[in-house]
Amino acid sequence: MDLTRPRFVLFGDSITEQSFRPGGWGAALANSYARKADIIVRGYGGYNTRWALFLLNHIFPLNCNDTPAVTTIFFGANDAVILGRTSEKQHVPVEEYKQNLRKIVHHLKECSPTMLVILITPPPVDEDGRNEYARSLYGDKARELPERTNEITGIYASNCVELAQELSLPCVDMWSRMQETVGWQKKFLSDGLHLTPEGNDAVFNEVGRALKNAGLSPEALPSDFPHHSQIEGKHPGKAFEASEHRD
Repeated sequence: MDLTRPRFVLFGDSITEQSFRPGGWGAALANSYARKADIIVRGYGGYNTRWALFLLNHIFPLNCNDTPAVTTIFFGANDAVILGRTSEKQHVPVEEYKQNLRKIVHHLKECSPTMLVILITPPPVDEDGRNEYARSLYGDKARELPERTNEITGIYASNCVELAQELSLPCVDMWSRMQETVGWQKKFLSDGLHLTPEGNDAVFNEVGRALKNAGLSPEALPSDFPHHSQIEGKHPGKAFEASEHRD
């Protein structure tokens, strides 16, 4: 009897790496799927899709029996850095970004054809917020132009959405969804790029919706052992025997 919970891997950049901080979207998923699935974070601050390719065989080795049931791919915020400005080494041309995402998806599907792969677009960018954050760190020495713009990030987001449509994958379009809210700049973003608690809630809700649409809501998954209310004080073993028979 295999009692291993299904594994959901969150693969991405700093927005994923920070997702288990208090109020983070990964932590919210872990709480929502308690006793149903193990939420595993594989987030790498500053990484783009080009660098992510070097991680695939380490995080998702081929011919591994213990493959994730779900993987989210949340890259693009760093790929969209503008050439000639701060952090330009992170820049990846948008055509390559789309191809890199395609390579990641193909690798995951080679690991497990049944794996649910969810693409997540980069969130929008508050350029004023990025400049304010830079001035808070460097004062008068801060760069004058933001290293990212919302317009260019939107191009990367649209390519992420297009790829999801081409591959018939679910896609969480955070770039568009966040901008539907008035005052999204400060409501969802703490420094013009990373997420506030409200921003984390927004990602959690959208990822949760994608999981539900795929039949993987917490309510649809079994718990790994009987609830305590099902265990008799004098004969506890009965509940576990019943659980084994169900499996």
